[in-house]
Amino acid sequence: MAPNDSAETSEATGTVVGRRKAARYIVPFAVAGVAAATIGLVPALANSGDPDLPDITAQELIEKIAASDEQQLSGTVKVTTDLGIPSLGGLAGSFAPDAGSGGSSADPESKLMELASGTHTLRVAVDGPDKQRLSVLGEGSEYSLVHHGDDVWGYDSASNEVYHAESDGNEHAAGKAPEGVPGTPKELAEKALAAADDTTSVTVGGTAQVAGRDAYKLVIKPKQSGSTIGSVTVAVDASTGVPLKFTLAPSSGGKAAVDAGFTQVDFAKPDASSFSFTPPKGAKVTEADELEAGKNGAADTAHKDLSAMEDFQGLNVIGKGWSAVAEIALPGGAGLPAQGSGDMPAQAQQFLDALGDKVTGDFGSGTVFKTRLVNALLTDDGKVYVGAVTKDALVKAADAAE
Repeated sequence: MAPNDSAETSEATGTVVGRRKAARYIVPFAVAGVAAATIGLVPALANSGDPDLPDITAQELIEKIAASDEQQLSGTVKVTTDLGIPSLGGLAGSFAPDAGSGGSSADPESKLMELASGTHTLRVAVDGPDKQRLSVLGEGSEYSLVHHGDDVWGYDSASNEVYHAESDGNEHAAGKAPEGVPGTPKELAEKALAAADDTTSVTVGGTAQVAGRDAYKLVIKPKQSGSTIGSVTVAVDASTGVPLKFTLAPSSGGKAAVDAGFTQVDFAKPDASSFSFTPPKGAKVTEADELEAGKNGAADTAHKDLSAMEDFQGLNVIGKGWSAVAEIALPGGAGLPAQGSGDMPAQAQQFLDALGDKVTGDFGSGTVFKTRLVNALLTDDGKVYVGAVTKDALVKAADAAE
């Protein structure tokens, strides 16, 4: 087994990701490099013992990740996300304007957001930056997202609906999932490493087997107190340098908040048929431009209710590293509507009350809204303090800002 060779690092190689018209809907190449997004793989990733691998330093392992360039692979990924956010259920309409009709169940922007909670099984296939496929397996149904050349297809078998978009040929575009969708283990690892500085400990934490492959474990931990993040562990394929599993453990303990990894992976060239798609007979096909026009119309309708948000006074970052807190002033100094004022639907008020804890300090009073990772303090005088820090750290930051 490789020793727990530690190395503090202040540099890591990130990736530069371009954008194009359909970019956020294209299955990222990083999906090829590893797996898609977030937690709970222990039962699926049987461990047959820690493999005996040559010693490696943390810096060498970081460089190995940065140099990995496997452009062909296929496999199965199991994803579970547990951020501690209560299910919105029917409350969604209490917080967002009616999007109107004309949407598509095959729209990747909404479909892939489902990966942000619960447990999901995915199948992935990649053959370079222009051929990618991601399938989300459901009970008796499947959602597939296929990128082949200039075309991006989404297909929801449950509704027999198809989404189609055309890309504009930007060679860097195939690297971004929809905003808010958890990234792949490779993307998550790169972001964590890019943020590493003198507030971070980066070590090699031994070895493991993931999806039948020998791997090193890179462990990233905050040195500071007050962070909700306990550690990030990246299982790195010893041969290719591809991150095979990403696990984010909260400082509060319990099961991981984010954990993504392969249960099966093959670095051979996938069959060309994996990237072929023809809309099934009778399927409803929605073009991206048509769908975007409908979304823009709904946004215009809601603009009068949201225009005040343009008056945000920017943000001020308090502290640094893992304990950094962003301070944002709401327009007009508006805090939460007073209970019983009639300015908020009753269901929405109940939901917020269930999430929030009332707090006081030198800053005054306010409410802290909590998840397992990101917490936010909304003061009664209309300021927001948000970060991956504990409730006490938020109150301390608010007091320091006064």
